[in-house]
Amino acid sequence: MATYKLSDFDAVLAIARRGSFRAGALDVGMSTSALSNAVSKLEAQLGVRLFNRTTRSVSLTEAGQRFVNQVSPALKDIHRALDTVRSQQETPTGVLRINTFATAGREILTPLVLEYLRRFPGVQIDLVTEGNLVDIVAEGFDFGVRSQTLVPSDMIAIPLGPGRRYAVVATPGYFDGRETPKVPSDLLAHACIRTRLPNGALFRWPFESDGQPVQVDVAGPITLDEASLARIAVLEGLGIGFFMESDVRQDIEAGRLVRVLDDWTPPLAPLCLYYPSRRNPPAAFKVFVDLARERARASRAR
Repeated sequence: MATYKLSDFDAVLAIARRGSFRAGALDVGMSTSALSNAVSKLEAQLGVRLFNRTTRSVSLTEAGQRFVNQVSPALKDIHRALDTVRSQQETPTGVLRINTFATAGREILTPLVLEYLRRFPGVQIDLVTEGNLVDIVAEGFDFGVRSQTLVPSDMIAIPLGPGRRYAVVATPGYFDGRETPKVPSDLLAHACIRTRLPNGALFRWPFESDGQPVQVDVAGPITLDEASLARIAVLEGLGIGFFMESDVRQDIEAGRLVRVLDDWTPPLAPLCLYYPSRRNPPAAFKVFVDLARERARASRAR
């Protein structure tokens, strides 16, 4: 008699949801080869192909679609039952999956994620950073971290700190012999480090004064798609950069970078941890929420 693993069913649903073995493997925490072997074994046990595979795409067969449609509700019930049991754990265990974007990931890593792992070493965290906003429930994440303005209205949200700000910076040496920008349009006379967004468009530097927004299409010698690379270019004196303040705060405080156009970068909406309502969340989930609320209270007190 064939025996089936719950993890194999989860794997099939992850591949169907993500449209690829590689992305599905990331969702379930397996290597792509291990995931492929597990699905192949399940197909052999069932006696049907669940997926049509080509070198470029993966799609469900008719049998696979029927399997996913019927198994999905049952798996949700099973996972809810497991959550109910795990909620009674005295020591949190398991895996928490968090979706965010790169800058926010850097901001929450030390005060929230690493602190959580120090307190609860029995839990593993899978932190995924990507530029596009995703449906965290459909993509299998426990939490999302985004700007407050981007949090879906049906989610529970915890602000993780005060309003954030942009910072326009360059090295002191860059401004030797150059006029310091006084208004955003002055940037057009300077070398600027341009940034490309995840959708391929060039980032237009946003400013605001007296409630009036202004965007500038800067020009410069290099275009990058990652803030850490842009920071290196700015520190090397190549030009002026536009960052989240948190990414260059230490450089400003140490005098490696100087800030300009400060009056044109008002506070932005804070980052929020958000998640769907869950009736019986696992212990690991509950204590992560508790820590986020603790950090939020500490931030407000400061």
